[in-house]
Amino acid sequence: MNGELSGDVVVVGGGVIGLTTAVVLAEGGRRVRVWAREPAERTTSAVAGGLWWPYRIEPEALVGEWALHTLDVYTELAARPEETGVRMVEGVHGGTRLDGLGAWAARVPGLRPARAGEYAGTALWARLPVVDMSVHLPWLRERLRAAGGVIEERTVPELAAVDAPVVVNCAGLGARDLVPDPEVHPVRGQLVVVANPGVTTWLTAVDDVSAESVYYIPQPGGLLLGGTAEEDDWSTEPDPAVAERIVARCAALRPEIAGARVLAHRVGLRPARRTGVRLERETLPDGRTLVHNYGHGGAGVTVAWGCARQAAGLAVPAPSN
Repeated sequence: MNGELSGDVVVVGGGVIGLTTAVVLAEGGRRVRVWAREPAERTTSAVAGGLWWPYRIEPEALVGEWALHTLDVYTELAARPEETGVRMVEGVHGGTRLDGLGAWAARVPGLRPARAGEYAGTALWARLPVVDMSVHLPWLRERLRAAGGVIEERTVPELAAVDAPVVVNCAGLGARDLVPDPEVHPVRGQLVVVANPGVTTWLTAVDDVSAESVYYIPQPGGLLLGGTAEEDDWSTEPDPAVAERIVARCAALRPEIAGARVLAHRVGLRPARRTGVRLERETLPDGRTLVHNYGHGGAGVTVAWGCARQAAGLAVPAPSN
């Protein structure tokens, strides 16, 4: 093994899952290298709406703890929004009831049924983290470097070829070919960014059956309008007709959106996995450790710190007494 090129741990993947996992490992005292095919600003994470909420992710029995730990971290980071990109923002989840959620929901501070005037129909009100990924991803990168971590832009042909005693696979959609894992597939999301006409709260009205839903999320760079969830669609080109429908659906709830100037169109491919997140350790044929941490669907931002903590524990088990 070439010790000059390898640290104690190589994390494959430079999106929010890979960078967060690398930060936890590096701050835990490990020498960490991140091998990323492209800069974080060009990953799916950079396109994320950034609202904390367990969305399109399984298994539910595990997601709750991952998400709640991440919520705790973001709540602390929100004290420094300009630095971290995390803010606490009020909003409503339309068409959602407390009794339709998992046990985790009872531990979300302030989560309650929406009152009259907050939403026309059944909904939940909450004050939740909204993460500006254009700030948060560079902040994660700098936090990793401050802990001694290194980021290298390189393509990984196969996991077994990674020259390190411990490899952590955070390749997202790339895990489909890299593992390989045919359960990994894209769920295409399209959104429109408009000049914010004064909207200060977020709203979601997600249809788990339809490929189209409604959400708007205020971010410093504009108001994000969505969205879609198109299974097995690999296209990264914005569809003008879809964009028009997105704006129309959002404007039906907030009429001032109809005349907002369009700033950008974005498309991201959520790295979903049909059997849920894969977060487990295996031993390579030569005895080295491989940890998988991928398949987070539409909730990578929501579970990043919880999954990173578990992945770090699998990569570097605590010594037994």
